[in-house]
Amino acid sequence: MTLQQGLSFGLIGATIIAFVWGRWRYDLIALGALAVGMALGLIPVKAAFDGFANDIVVIIASALVLSAAVARSGVVDRLLAPLLPRLKDERAQVPVLAGTTAVLSMATKNVGALALVMPSALQIARRTGVSPGRLLMPMSFGSLVGGLAVLVGTSPNIIVSEVRQKALGEPFRMFDFMPVGGILTVLAVAYLTVGYRLLPKTRQAAIDVDAALAAKAYVTEVEVPEGWSFDGGRVGGLRKAADGAVTVVALLRGRRRIDAPHANLKIAPGDVLLLEGEQQELNELIVKAKLRLRDADRPVAMKEPTDEVRVVEAVIGGESDLIGQSARSLALSDTHGVNLLGVSRSGHRMAGRLATARLRSGDILVLQGAEQSLPTALQALGLLPLVEREVRLGGVRHAVLPSVILAGAMALVATGIVPVAAGFFGAAVLVVATGALRMREAYAALEAPVLVLVAALIPVSDTVQKTGGADLISAWLSGAFHGLPPIAVLTAMMAVAMAATPFLNNAATVLIAAPIGLGVAQRLGLSPDPFLMAVAVGAGCDFLTPVGHQCNTLVLGPGGYRFGDYARLGAPLTALILLVAPWLIAWIWPFAR
Repeated sequence: MTLQQGLSFGLIGATIIAFVWGRWRYDLIALGALAVGMALGLIPVKAAFDGFANDIVVIIASALVLSAAVARSGVVDRLLAPLLPRLKDERAQVPVLAGTTAVLSMATKNVGALALVMPSALQIARRTGVSPGRLLMPMSFGSLVGGLAVLVGTSPNIIVSEVRQKALGEPFRMFDFMPVGGILTVLAVAYLTVGYRLLPKTRQAAIDVDAALAAKAYVTEVEVPEGWSFDGGRVGGLRKAADGAVTVVALLRGRRRIDAPHANLKIAPGDVLLLEGEQQELNELIVKAKLRLRDADRPVAMKEPTDEVRVVEAVIGGESDLIGQSARSLALSDTHGVNLLGVSRSGHRMAGRLATARLRSGDILVLQGAEQSLPTALQALGLLPLVEREVRLGGVRHAVLPSVILAGAMALVATGIVPVAAGFFGAAVLVVATGALRMREAYAALEAPVLVLVAALIPVSDTVQKTGGADLISAWLSGAFHGLPPIAVLTAMMAVAMAATPFLNNAATVLIAAPIGLGVAQRLGLSPDPFLMAVAVGAGCDFLTPVGHQCNTLVLGPGGYRFGDYARLGAPLTALILLVAPWLIAWIWPFAR
């Protein structure tokens, strides 16, 4: 072992220890490893930041933006709508929700697919009285196995494809992962359909700040447009469409006010409805029923052509000029350039119309205004913005466009017309350029810690290859595996990747393990493809902890899970994958060169 190899192994080892210790953030550890690598001379300064321009980072970032655009479109809600009345208990809910999440993970990144379905799952759980903990973990595991089936479904597939291109001159194609990933997905969903019973039946979910704020009931005004017709055009139709989660407080027709209107009351174009409900339910009903927010159509003065319209929440402070006043008396729109879209007053139902309602300290307002002028208006009005929380209420959604753009990108990449990075980057730019996703939302969709982690670890992991360390490990493993059947070697490589993923993060695991698997295959005179596939499957299957993959972390709080709950459901699934996947890979990707 040379000095450079020893330093490289030491750097990787120290990085792994830091990951396992958990004292610092993953992205900070990766950046620290990059800095140390430069200081030791292992990483040339000119090449230190190449990871940030690597195709891997571009593909992952683009996939996250596309996932956010599809989520914003509401297409999943419409696809699930016909099934919702039939999902009366957990026996029907688990296979449908886990299967839906798995299939969506084949069309977009797995964490994005899970984020698409989670709101519907929580709504179903609330409506049917089922514990969210019985639904969310099967959905998370379904998203992990579903992501194995396509190139962009999960980060390990993307990275393994890049490793193959560097080593063999050709990457894996979009659907090369489908035979293995597709079969494993079917097996996993079948297991989850019955295995969910291993999870606790009742467990109180943790409620974060955003969830607590979202539970506030708002009153907002909507106007019925000309030519409107929705589910019979009666009050009861609106209540049914919102599953009873939105109340029609009053109907205003000319100078006449009808409080608590009867379900059979016919709604006419031009009527104004006062609706009360939580922000998400209000937004879904307004969009679904094609109603129009009263003040949302008022023009918003923009300081710059590139300015954007934002809708935010703000609390009325104790010294605010709004106390005792109304939006009309203060001329909010004309004086401050903001429109009042909704009011939440805990424990009290708002009486009268929004424009004339007397406001109180502690009321939460939903305000619309230009991005650059909103901070000034909030300060002048004595309002306290709710930190990092933006409300969407009745915004226009592009229902089909994001899905069409995503399908087009996948088709172009699958047929080889454009490279993966170019195809998905172009699609991400297109969804923003067409208005399907605002630039602010696109930035919010980017998981900066994950992108920094991958970008910083690429040159760090390359040191093992460039110093000859990977060849050294490959030679040692080849000697240890000498005389063993190839299927045993393949299983061992997959088991190593599975064991490392909870501690290293799946992307870091692949960056380190894939070159080693490649070297083992070459020294044993076997095709490298099955070994690369084994590393991708192993790194993509963390069913034992909440920290190895973002999907598992995402459901931790809402599901009310404890650390050990993951192993209760995940250990049998891990054993199933480890038992079946190596044979499946060897069948589809033969060992012979």
